[in-house]
Amino acid sequence: MADRAHEDDVWDTIDRLYAWLDANQAHTGRELLLLRMLKLSEEVGEVAQAVIGATGQNPRKGTSHTWDDVRSELCDVAITALVALRTLAPDAREVFTMHLAGVEERSLGPSSADVRA
Repeated sequence: MADRAHEDDVWDTIDRLYAWLDANQAHTGRELLLLRMLKLSEEVGEVAQAVIGATGQNPRKGTSHTWDDVRSELCDVAITALVALRTLAPDAREVFTMHLAGVEERSLGPSSADVRA
């Protein structure tokens, strides 16, 4: 039951972020939709930048990030993706849950849900 409560907290927060973003947008309609999807690419780029920085792959900058920075950027990607999904689907929680179940079954086999229960 605690897992469901935590899941509800995540989706409640996503709903609040979505509402806040919508209330503070300079764009509407299709342009808003496209810009929200592009935001995801920006966040993924920040993950790449942090990995490059954590591994010191840029000789000019050296080690400019930590693996904590990478984790933080990955969280930003996940949040941005969930907000983008909420933008496309008012029932984002259900859409995500069903999709995750499909990925779980394809990846781990049909019996994986029985193991969890």
